[in-house]
Amino acid sequence: MRPLKNYLLMLPVIVLAACNGKAQPDAGTENPHSREFNDYWYAGKAELTSYHLTQSRYGDLHDGSAVLIFVTEDFSREKQVKLDDPYENADDAVKVMKLNFTKNFTTGIYPYSMMFSCFTPVDTDNNPRSVKLTTSSQEWCGHTYLQLNKMKNDYKLSGYSYFESEGDQQQSLKLSVLEDELWNIIRLNPDKLPVGQINIIPGSFASRLTHHQLQNTRAVAGLNNNKNAEFGGEGVMEYTVAYKNPERTIKIYFESAFPYRITGWEDSYRGAGGKLLTTKAVKNESMLLDYWAKNKPEHETYRDALGLE
Repeated sequence: MRPLKNYLLMLPVIVLAACNGKAQPDAGTENPHSREFNDYWYAGKAELTSYHLTQSRYGDLHDGSAVLIFVTEDFSREKQVKLDDPYENADDAVKVMKLNFTKNFTTGIYPYSMMFSCFTPVDTDNNPRSVKLTTSSQEWCGHTYLQLNKMKNDYKLSGYSYFESEGDQQQSLKLSVLEDELWNIIRLNPDKLPVGQINIIPGSFASRLTHHQLQNTRAVAGLNNNKNAEFGGEGVMEYTVAYKNPERTIKIYFESAFPYRITGWEDSYRGAGGKLLTTKAVKNESMLLDYWAKNKPEHETYRDALGLE
């Protein structure tokens, strides 16, 4: 397998203040990437990609949709929120890749709406772990919320749920790779993906749907050439993380050339009744768009273009 290309050239950039459409001058220097990276990720737009989703739940497979939204932002190191004015707070600013990952599917009569947001520093050499992760899930029984904040040597976890056994909780997790940050690592530099035996905190979606509490665990990770035509065939890589306890395997498929678009994923685990099923998502449509400025009725045509209801 050929090694993936590293991008190490430092250049000044224009940073997008996402969700208000206001561009900010470069508020920091930690951007060890190429002109190609800067031209793509600092052009004032987010990348939106829709996927056809087949979701495992309650021992069955359910049709749905998923959207991955990647965008760069200036984030506050201290407050761990998006900075309103990064230029005036340059000492506190850290450039991050933000992923908003949404899932929508229906189980019988009632719908699920799930989302996580992961904020990963662009400079993975000096800041290898994500700053923050938030995850929420809404369905007709109730809703849940999870938040991880990076401290010096651990993640502070806050969790809230309508389930008694998963009710209000506060705990610390040893600083480890987050499964939910792997998607950002792929987009920033796939050469940084961990392989072999790894310490990892499993994905927050899977934790919610299987009712397994988040904890540090061991897994085996590998990176190989994709052989599945459904996910793009030649020119696509397959990154796999396999867990033993509980048994679960997730595969993320992505283009081997920049900008490393994600073409789909598979997530296999035992659900209701111990039945092993595979959640699968296959890429539908993708676009670069300043979506926060597209909020008028006439802009619904963009949803049509993405194949979203």
